[in-house]
Amino acid sequence: MSEFCNVTVVKKANTYFGGSVTSRTVRFQDGSQKTLGIMMPGEYEFNTADKELMEILAGEAQVLLPEDDSWSVFREGDVFEVRADSSFKIRTQDILDYCCSYLT
Repeated sequence: MSEFCNVTVVKKANTYFGGSVTSRTVRFQDGSQKTLGIMMPGEYEFNTADKELMEILAGEAQVLLPEDDSWSVFREGDVFEVRADSSFKIRTQDILDYCCSYLT
């Protein structure tokens, strides 16, 4: 899906790590939400409350999921899932464009 229709976008950005990671919240009519974000080069650790589905829109990232012992590479078009109430590490050498879906 290259675009979302009939949504509400929260204007204020979510900012993390001193502005190195930013995203905008997109709310859907059914109550679900996603974030569209940009990640600058670096290594980050995120905590999750909900189960998340991360889609890489552009760029490449290495990801260390909580159940894994080694880093996995994800590129444009790839997705990975992170369980609720956990954390994951992600690192990128280039600007990363992503979409995060919050699953219930």
